[in-house]
This record gives sequence, C-alpha cells and structure tokens, in this order.
Amino acid sequence: MNARHTSRRHGTSDPGGCPDRGSVSLYVVVVALGLLAAAGLVLDGGAAFAARGAAATAAQQAARAGADALDPVSLRAGTPAGLTVNVAAARAAANRVLAAAGATGTVTVNGTAVTVTARVTGRTHVLSAVGVDELGGTGTFTAVPLHGTTTGSG
Repeated sequence: MNARHTSRRHGTSDPGGCPDRGSVSLYVVVVALGLLAAAGLVLDGGAAFAARGAAATAAQQAARAGADALDPVSLRAGTPAGLTVNVAAARAAANRVLAAAGATGTVTVNGTAVTVTARVTGRTHVLSAVGVDELGGTGTFTAVPLHGTTTGSG
C-alpha cells in the first residue's frame, strides 16, 4: 500500500493546486468598491438634490423680496400699471436674502419683474475620495409685484 501524504504550508506556492485560490478575496474587493461607489451616489447625490431645492427656495424668496422693493411714489398710483420697482433697493433686498440663505447668485430687474438665479454648493462626503469635492444646485425664479388683493378662482 502506497500512501502519499502532502502537507501544505502557508506562503508556499503550489503549482498543482487549485486555480481558484484567492478568487474570493478579489470578489470581496470588487463588491466592496461597488458598495462604496453606491453609498457615495446615495449620500452625495442626495446632498446635491437638497442643494438644488435650497437654491430654488432661495431664488424664490430673494425674487419676492426684490419685487417688494417698490418705488414709494408708485404705490400712490391708482392702477397696477403705475407700479415701479426701485432697482437699487430690489437688488439690495434680493442679495440680502441670498446671503442669509448661504447662496450666491444674480439679480436682474426688467421693468417690474425681478429675476433671481441662486446657486447653493456643498462639500461631498464620499465622492471626495475620487476627486469630486463639491456638488451644487441652481434655481431661478421671477417675481412681479401685485396690485391689490388676488384670490384663486373656485
């Protein structure tokens, strides 16, 4: 009876051994990287959506504040066509709202319409590991002053 016993020591090569040796480790590394990328998209993508919403809100509030900056003389006009926006006051009011919201942006006054484009940025948490350091969102809103009281029809 010929009995053959082989012993394997860790760290030695086994030329006749299993070709799949170590493949589970490679699989775990690939899956872990995929999960990390998915976590980055979920966390930082959610932050980008939140920044977009914050920018839209800031633009709305700033445009409304700008549209409220009416020329005092025009308030005494009896018709809505007589309302005029004080351009300097409208820009100042809108920029104050943008600054309070932590946003940057532009304010444009065209007649009685005040248009604000706001941008909100935030730092990334996971994607900064691959060089994406910040994500942001932009929102634009136009407001016009209303004369008198308006109600919905219904």
